[in-house]
Amino acid sequence: MGFKCGIVGLPNVGKSTLFNALTNSSKAQAENFPFCTIDPNIGVVPVPDQRLDELSQISSSKKKINTTISFVDIAGLVKGASKGEGLGNKFLSHIREVDAIIHMIRCFDSDDIQNVNPNVDPIRDLEIIETEMMLADLESIQKRLDKKNKKNLLPEHLDILETALDFLNNNKNLSALNEQFDIKTLNQTGLLSIKPKIFVCNVDENSVAKGNKYTTSFIEKFGRDNTLIISADIENQINQFTKEEKTNYMAMIGLDETGLNQLIKKGYDILKLDTFFTSGPEETRAWTIKKNCTAPKAAGEIHSDFEKGFIRAETVSYKDFIESKGWLNSKNNGKMRLEGKDYVVKDGDILNFRFNTWPYFSHTQVN
Repeated sequence: MGFKCGIVGLPNVGKSTLFNALTNSSKAQAENFPFCTIDPNIGVVPVPDQRLDELSQISSSKKKINTTISFVDIAGLVKGASKGEGLGNKFLSHIREVDAIIHMIRCFDSDDIQNVNPNVDPIRDLEIIETEMMLADLESIQKRLDKKNKKNLLPEHLDILETALDFLNNNKNLSALNEQFDIKTLNQTGLLSIKPKIFVCNVDENSVAKGNKYTTSFIEKFGRDNTLIISADIENQINQFTKEEKTNYMAMIGLDETGLNQLIKKGYDILKLDTFFTSGPEETRAWTIKKNCTAPKAAGEIHSDFEKGFIRAETVSYKDFIESKGWLNSKNNGKMRLEGKDYVVKDGDILNFRFNTWPYFSHTQVN
């Protein structure tokens, strides 16, 4: 399934620079003036996973296919966006289409890069963005709860929207809805403020290892759990290096891992995602699923027929597959299990599905 992250923020905070670095492209304009990104740029990036490389080697696979993450560079937001200021309405509609939001926050001083506000203040900047999304949600909720539109709502959506309106009227954070309602149903309402968020403090090279006064104040206010300190400029630079040059440069500036890897890990964490694998001589492939996903649902990620006709899944843990050096020895060593419909897939499982294309005959998935 992969997942889609929208990169949002005020104009000129480094969104397009980060997008270009993450996707290793120059698709997004990165000019020194507001609204240089008008339509969102979308880049699909393979998710690096050392396990995939090792499985492919053991299975002598002809092809190796990573799961993917999509990054969307969305036009800069300004105060008043919910009322149509700047590129407001277009901006807000694009956010509704993503699974998670990457808030890009300016945490650097520069006389060369124009700032839409008189000074650098990451807390104020984030509050502008979050306020505009909240106001957009309020307007959307009020429209849908209007007498003419209310009758067209599903009962479960009506319950969520009425609760959300009560929250907003009482200055409660809409993210608390995640604790009261089913996530899938919540997402169907299109509310912006409930989307999982990653805060990226965009810093200069000197601050990338330990942060600066701006990142310190930001973390004190919003916490460290979903906050990353990344330099978009550095990410762009290291893309031009060889593997050895990249390793040496990152060690020199005290950077343990790239911004891409940090964002992928955090994205999997906040969206509660896992990875399972299929592996054989034809291909080894990684698949993204929600945590606590059952085997039939995982099979459905490959093809809907696999889910509909699911019989059982030949299952080997990653550790056992590596130690046994493949399917054959895993079976001979008693490490392969046959799991049924209630089995909850674990991160790293290697699966081979048996399924029935009723009313015809049974199949085994061939990799």
